[in-house]
Amino acid sequence: MAPNPLVGAVLTRDGRVVAEGYHRRVGGPHAEAEALTAAGGKARGATLWVTLEPCCHQGRTPPCVEAVVAAGVRRVVACHGDPDPRVRGEGFRALRAAGIEVAVGGPLAGAAVRLNLRYLVPRLLGRPQVTLKWAMTLDGRIATVTGDAKWISSPRGREWGLALREEHDAILVGSGTVLADDPRLDRRLGRSEGPIVRVVMDRRLRMPAGAAMLDRPGPVLVYSERLSGSAAEALRDRGAVVVELPAVEPEAVLADLSARGIGNLLVEGGSGIHGAFVAAGLWDRVAVDLAPVVVGGSGAPGPVGGAGTSALAAAPRLEGVVVGRRGGDVVVEGAREGCSRELLQRLAF
Repeated sequence: MAPNPLVGAVLTRDGRVVAEGYHRRVGGPHAEAEALTAAGGKARGATLWVTLEPCCHQGRTPPCVEAVVAAGVRRVVACHGDPDPRVRGEGFRALRAAGIEVAVGGPLAGAAVRLNLRYLVPRLLGRPQVTLKWAMTLDGRIATVTGDAKWISSPRGREWGLALREEHDAILVGSGTVLADDPRLDRRLGRSEGPIVRVVMDRRLRMPAGAAMLDRPGPVLVYSERLSGSAAEALRDRGAVVVELPAVEPEAVLADLSARGIGNLLVEGGSGIHGAFVAAGLWDRVAVDLAPVVVGGSGAPGPVGGAGTSALAAAPRLEGVVVGRRGGDVVVEGAREGCSRELLQRLAF
């Protein structure tokens, strides 16, 4: 289910932009082809700047390498290689064999990797890309002391959160969230084909057969350490797939999801689930809705539970942070610090 990469291309001559293009849709012209078409004869002798290694195989569209060579491009600068097994450095080698100068990397390489985490992580790390998402108050709470959490986000903030579901193959919560909120966890904006896969980490199999998500179309996966019994049978009768694991931990769940073709996972908590993924180091991005609300209460939960980090210097940080507004809320998105460096090392074909 992993998506096509997001690719952009720019052609320059004598320090000036000649043309640009990007890959608009599946099956449509690649970014290089768009830029070359727009440039026409001006592409001869130009430098092509592209976020991803040009393809060298026949897919839905012709190989970009052939188009680059035919256009007379003098130099190609790519942010990083393409992990697609049909490419993996072969595009660079074909360009060099045709006499074109090739450079890889540059100051935007990290940003290009972060742009395509959903494409790169499944292919390079062998697991789904993981986004941790939560909404919290200004004082860092995801609910009041009584558990009331509807609604922390503004209507615009909730729409932003729903848009994230359109970008991921599956969404995951813990059994505590199911029992407290009875969420549907469905797609509602109509931007993606088909329903999202709903995933519940439920070690003791506490999820009720009357859960709201079971009334919505699409698969539901329940990971538990108990496969037999009336609770499991009741969930199966409602269409859920109950998967037994020796231990319901992030690594085992991600391995099973990967085997089922899930390339991108949105984790919506609660705090114990977020804490487990952070402690295991199995996360790539964070997306947070920060609402201008103060609820207080020493017993009100925060977004990330677990044992936590004892030393601030050892706490995980974010890179490539982007801050925006959705209605009255502030939204913050960023990648786990070091993830782009790790992936770039694996992309050195």
